[in-house]
Amino acid sequence: MKQQTVSLAAWITLAVLAIIWGGSFLAFALILREVPVFTVVAHRVFWAALFLWCIVIAMGIPRPNIAQWRTLIVMGFLNNVIPFSLIIWGQTQIESGLASILNGTTAVFTFLLAAVFFADERLTKQKSLGVAVAFIGVCTVIGIDALRSFDIRSLAQLAIIGACLSYAFAAVWGRSQIKGLHPIMAATGMLTGASIIIIPMALFTDGMPSFSLNKTTTASLIFLAIPATALAYLLYYRALRLAGSANLSLVTLLVPPVAVFLGAAVLGERLSPSAFVGFGLIAFGMVIIDGRLVSRKRR
Repeated sequence: MKQQTVSLAAWITLAVLAIIWGGSFLAFALILREVPVFTVVAHRVFWAALFLWCIVIAMGIPRPNIAQWRTLIVMGFLNNVIPFSLIIWGQTQIESGLASILNGTTAVFTFLLAAVFFADERLTKQKSLGVAVAFIGVCTVIGIDALRSFDIRSLAQLAIIGACLSYAFAAVWGRSQIKGLHPIMAATGMLTGASIIIIPMALFTDGMPSFSLNKTTTASLIFLAIPATALAYLLYYRALRLAGSANLSLVTLLVPPVAVFLGAAVLGERLSPSAFVGFGLIAFGMVIIDGRLVSRKRR
């Protein structure tokens, strides 16, 4: 079966997703000063789902049937509840740079799982090399000092890895199970399913949420719920259709450089020379995975 490649439209979609999700690291840091972990997740998925339901109703998009709702609830659990909770909690315990590096392993896990389940996404030597080069680039951007702090016994670090595994299973589940749904309805249903699960958890663990938040926290929550979740998952399903589950996971290798850049621009953090080397390695890894320039050179 012919391998699924990444089109120009898919690359643009992945790049936009990386910019949006790269900003979520800054948003997490600001929100966690006032809001507990599960409540952050509940805010994120509930307001995003509400926003998307307005679009669904306005456009008259057909609703899912019972079987599709079951699939969407599973998707919400795998792609929202588990990874959002684990990543946000992990960032309360470890450096955001190290969390970004660990988050980049989603691509590796997804390529392995997709190779098992999908014939058109088998793990070729070229794709394996591209993922390896891009992941080295992520590590280079963050810096060797962050890597030295890795401790396999750390629950926070294991939580980030667990989130990556959950993302990988979600990507494979989404491609194999979510069929016949409008992409907007798919995103809406997924976030609705996540809300059904996480809101009771947040109320039980954190209590009633406070709405007396400062302007920075409120603005960060709005960004997290609407651009970084509602709008981003519309792009997510488009990228899933265009690129496949394994190629979609490449966005996790693009997010850390974006997060580092925003930290420099907004918080005044200085980028080391190794960061620019890392950017180059990531770009080179993407070229290898895409394969078009490599195949042209061979021809």
